[in-house]
Amino acid sequence: MMETSAAILALVAVGAYLLGSVPFGIVITRALGLGDLRKIGSGNIGATNVLRTGNKGAALATLLLDAGKGGIAVALARLVGGADAALLAALASFLGHLFPVWLGFKGGKGVATYLGTLLVLDWRLGLATCATWAVTAGVTRISSLSGLVAVALTNLWVVVLQDSAMLALSLALSMLIYWKHWPNIQRIAAGTEPRIGAKE
Repeated sequence: MMETSAAILALVAVGAYLLGSVPFGIVITRALGLGDLRKIGSGNIGATNVLRTGNKGAALATLLLDAGKGGIAVALARLVGGADAALLAALASFLGHLFPVWLGFKGGKGVATYLGTLLVLDWRLGLATCATWAVTAGVTRISSLSGLVAVALTNLWVVVLQDSAMLALSLALSMLIYWKHWPNIQRIAAGTEPRIGAKE
């Protein structure tokens, strides 16, 4: 049963989407004079592609801000509307990152924003997912593969916690992440996916 009025949920959805759609990777690289991120490397607006500019600080800032916008959206929504509003904010901010209105709905792939929403929705899930990403990245040095493995295993952690509402959200976001990563999946299968820090 919904805890929150339709009007508040609508405001949460719009606000979270707009926050999620802020393309921090592009903002940071332009501010530092690193060029148009969409014309660098893979053309993606996320932290992994920012790293291909050679500026580790910019990449870290992009990672933290992309995760932070998802986490902040969830935290604010929970304050004003409760648990159902928080879940809606997670979805809306994630969709904002994937399909930002400011960039003609051509955005990032969502892993950092996904992690940020998880950390605030349930810190246990967030930490488990971050740990899975870190271990996989340490072994493979492939950012996309690390994200895909972490996202897939998150659904298992949710099943263990027996949270049906969270599982529905997690499955939906996972499918979107895998869809956005389809070119990466093809390169992983072909053995041509760039490793972390490599320039394309």
